[in-house]
Formats: sequence, structure tokens, C-alpha cells
Amino acid sequence: MINRKRCLPLVLAIFGLTLAGPAWSDLGLNMTPGVTAMSREIYDLHMLTLWICVVIGVGVYGAMVYAILKFRKSKGAEAAKFTHSYTVEVIWTVIPAVILIAMAIPAARTLIRMEDTRGSQLTIKVTGFQWRWQYDYIDEGVRFFSTLKRDSNAARKLGSKIDPKSIEHYLLDVDNPLVVPVNTKVRVLVTAADVLHAWWMPAFGVKKDAIPGFINETWFQADTEGTYRGQCAELCGMDHGFMPIVVRVTSRAEYDAWLKSQRTQTSLAQ
Repeated sequence: MINRKRCLPLVLAIFGLTLAGPAWSDLGLNMTPGVTAMSREIYDLHMLTLWICVVIGVGVYGAMVYAILKFRKSKGAEAAKFTHSYTVEVIWTVIPAVILIAMAIPAARTLIRMEDTRGSQLTIKVTGFQWRWQYDYIDEGVRFFSTLKRDSNAARKLGSKIDPKSIEHYLLDVDNPLVVPVNTKVRVLVTAADVLHAWWMPAFGVKKDAIPGFINETWFQADTEGTYRGQCAELCGMDHGFMPIVVRVTSRAEYDAWLKSQRTQTSLAQ
């Protein structure tokens, strides 16, 4: 009776969490599908692998629990006398190998597509600095820096007396966002001018290291207009957490107008 009373709160808690299942989505623990075909492919691959691992885990631990309960010493079970079985050894070698191959094939296809920058319609060079980004539109004659927005920069300082909650997109907004047209394959050349950085945009399924002296390349093609936010994903110094990435995906007409204004500003600056 005492044990049942102790177990009752735990059972009720588990039951309550089961009923509150939809609330788990607010925790943001899982990946997001994103706004590119590649990011959705990565998400689907992630979920496929996750459920395969869940099934394997349930099967293995289920068998362990069953064996512990069914063949425990208190029920008179006696240990088997054999030392090994070739049949069992072959089975538990072949089955994991088949599972790994089945998982590796779609993963390899996705990795190959992630690196295929052929057919890109726009090329942008991204250079990481401590602690800001420089964007260079290779064929458009446009170059600018993207830095943490001033209100966030002021609020983050000790003794500022500014409530961070009063700042919209605190630490996730910049003065000059990267602007690209929707439904356009964008080739991104990533490098750094000082230390290691990493250009990470979760909504695009893109994360590429920025290494001084080297140029890595990746690509994305956003199919939904909007503003998307990322961050530097490499520990690049004391202000690592203050170099966000903002990409604004616009219509072709809006992008052309923005590009024209940027060219005008560049001409005036020269």
C-alpha cells in the first residue's frame, strides 16, 4: 500500500504530461523545417533518423526489461550454459549494418546536394570580423558591413539601465541586413579576416565555418519572403554573442530597388 501511494504522484505527473503534449511544441527543442527546400530535406532526414533511433531504443530496452523481469533469480531462472552463438552474432552484426546503410544513403544524397552550388543566380561573399559581418555582392558592386543594432548594443552593457525586454529582437537585429530576392539560388562564399567564425542561418539549413585564408562555399534558395535571423556559431572572442545575422528575403522588384539604392550610396561615398 505504501509503495502504491508513493507511485501515485509519479503516475499522475506522467499522465498530466501526456495530456499536455501539444504544449511541448512551445519549448522549441526540435529543429524547424525552415523556408528552403534543403532545410526541409534536412528536417525530414533528422526526423527519419530520430524515429529509427526511437524504435531501436524501445526494442532494445524493452527486451532488456522483459529479460530482467522474466528471467530473474527470484523466479527460479538459471543461467544458460552456452558461451556464444554464431547465429546470434551474425544477426546482431548484419541488422545494424543494414540499418546504417539504409540511413547513410539518404544522408549522403542530402550532403551532396548541400554542396552543389551549380546554377546559382547570385553570389555573395561573407567575411567575418570581430565582431561584425561584411557582405560583398560579387557581381553587383555592392559591399557593406552588418553590425549589431545600436539599441541592442546599448542595452547589453553593464549599468545601461535599459531593460532588454524593451528592445525588439534583442541581440538578434542588425543595422544592415543581407537582402536577397525570393526563389533565387544564392551562392555564399564564406571566409574570415581575423579568427574563426561561422555563418549560421537555421531557417535556411545553412551553417558554414569562416576560416581566415580559406573560402568555403554554400548556398540557399528561400521560397518565402520575410526576415530571418541567425548568429555566429563559432566562439570568436569576448563579443561572440553580439554578431547576429539577419537576412531579408524580398520580391524581385523590391530587391532591384534596394540594389539600386545601395549602388547610389556607394557612388556617393566614393
